[in-house]
Amino acid sequence: MERLNSIQANTKEKVTVIYELRHKYTITLLLDIAQIPHSVYYYYIKRMNRLDKYKKIKQKIIKLFDKNKKTYGYRRITAELHKFGYIINHKTVLKIMNSMGLFCCVRMKKYNSYKGDVGKIAPNILNRNFKADKPNQKWVTDISEISFCGQKTYVSVILDLYNREIISYDLNDHANMMQINHTLEKAFRKIPDNTKLILHSDQGWQYQQKSYRIKLIAKGIQQSMSRKATCHNNAVVENFFSILKTELLYIREFTSMEEIKTELIDYIKYYNNDRIKQSLNWLSPVNYRKSVA
Repeated sequence: MERLNSIQANTKEKVTVIYELRHKYTITLLLDIAQIPHSVYYYYIKRMNRLDKYKKIKQKIIKLFDKNKKTYGYRRITAELHKFGYIINHKTVLKIMNSMGLFCCVRMKKYNSYKGDVGKIAPNILNRNFKADKPNQKWVTDISEISFCGQKTYVSVILDLYNREIISYDLNDHANMMQINHTLEKAFRKIPDNTKLILHSDQGWQYQQKSYRIKLIAKGIQQSMSRKATCHNNAVVENFFSILKTELLYIREFTSMEEIKTELIDYIKYYNNDRIKQSLNWLSPVNYRKSVA
């Protein structure tokens, strides 16, 4: 109410306040306090309604967004609007949702892919010894699942324990052997054969596949696997995913899964080349590796 008496408030601001308080007080009382004629008030109200031609659609979008626990993106919202008879395209819905700050939540969680018998594939050679004396001595690998507006994508990475550098990664809409093979192939290009490198993972089904194990043997790599339900055995790579969440996924507002994928690629490049770490003498992983070469 004090805002209505303020000299600094202009007519449009006063009209907005009156409109917000109209259910609590009579229009006549509010107009008297604000010293605004009825004709001026209704002029501004008509103008405001005319300027926002999507007012009813906005209200419906908000209801649909909240009803679906803020998980629906613009495409699903558009489909729902069509069911209610609204004639509007997805680009307009996207624009409206962006203007109202309605964005889907991005969620990231560990991909639980355990299947099979405990300890029958490979021993735990790493045994939580996360220190390496040189590059390409100990690698760790894992997969994380990212959810956005009903869509999912999976991030597979291989990380070098020497300098925490992401050696290779792959993004795929399905957690399958193709993704694992792509991750391996990219990493294999960076090392010669028969290095006796240790590659550690959890007991996910992908890492238990015979084809995966044969690739490691052919390259001269020792396979190491955690025991089931021992999350700390792969703590370093899980820490990377935690950093990815806090520094990118949970602080940015995304409009599509494709945008997330693009930003993920950019972030991993930044993480390797520019993001400094205290444990690396305040150097990035790549610069640390180069400095001691």
